[in-house]
Amino acid sequence: MRMNRKLKVAIGAVVLASLTATATLYAAAVAPNKYPLAPIHEPEFYGSPTSSIASAVAMPAIAATFETSGTVPSVINKDGKTVYERYGDTEAQGTSILQNIEKQLKEQGLSLKDVTYLRVYIAPDAAKDGKFDYDGWFKAYAKFFNTKSNPTKTARSTVGVASLVNPDWLIEIEAVAAYPRGHDQD
Repeated sequence: MRMNRKLKVAIGAVVLASLTATATLYAAAVAPNKYPLAPIHEPEFYGSPTSSIASAVAMPAIAATFETSGTVPSVINKDGKTVYERYGDTEAQGTSILQNIEKQLKEQGLSLKDVTYLRVYIAPDAAKDGKFDYDGWFKAYAKFFNTKSNPTKTARSTVGVASLVNPDWLIEIEAVAAYPRGHDQD
């Protein structure tokens, strides 16, 4: 007995629908909470409360962001005889850079509280036996983030590199900030 075409299409649709429903239920059971159940409207920071940085940041689907290029330190004394006299050590350079980023953010109606991610490049410090001064960077970061006045703990990557464009630079920072919800409704 031959089935007519309409019956074959109907059976195919039922089979396809049941497979889709089964796959959806399986995915929900295997990977619970992989995605937020409800939409988020502001960035959500994740991680240990005792860590100075976030392990991750979830961004709203329609979040507008502001991203800086690699920002470098300001000159302290152009006639200085050493790197430290011209730009300072890693902590001083990191502090200078975060102040520069803060100015860029302010021009966009943002602040360091809106920063969600920092990518940091650190070059070896000849005055420290050619080692990376991660502690100097961490001290600079601690002046601006995870503080009483700015409790934001950014997600962050810190990468040691062979050198930066200017041999006096010990650190360069890129920042990502998220505009608060409704920023364009002013």
